[in-house]
Amino acid sequence: MFCLPMALFSTGLSAQVASIAFGAVKADPSQPVEVTADTLDVNQADGSARFVGNVVIIQGVMRLSANNVLVIYKQDESGKTGVERLEATGSVILVNGPDAAEAEKAEYTIDSGTIVMTGNVLLSQATGTLTSNRLVVDLTSGTASLSGRVKTILNGGEN
Repeated sequence: MFCLPMALFSTGLSAQVASIAFGAVKADPSQPVEVTADTLDVNQADGSARFVGNVVIIQGVMRLSANNVLVIYKQDESGKTGVERLEATGSVILVNGPDAAEAEKAEYTIDSGTIVMTGNVLLSQATGTLTSNRLVVDLTSGTASLSGRVKTILNGGEN
């Protein structure tokens, strides 16, 4: 119960940045990405795919849902293709273990295991909730940082 307030005070609320733990288990961005949606549109010209409607992305313990997800592919020197990043928009929800975050947009860069969420971010954890303009989640380290008008309510609570 005291971890969240201590994390906030150690970073300084006036700086408007808070670093915290995110997810009970560190995620592995090298695991396969499973995507389900109502529809899929593939653009052969630019090598992208757009999933639309009730999009759910699962990778190990991480789950991301949104109204729309654009998948950007990359190609290495040998010609092998893979997913570079996912751009989610509309009612974005990220869940990793007991922690959940909501935002208007999210961009997941697969290789780095980093998810950047922007637009009315709401982070819910067992210790409380925080709001901000931007949340950066590092799935490999199991940490997150909030920036841009970070706000939380600290309750005295009972033990």
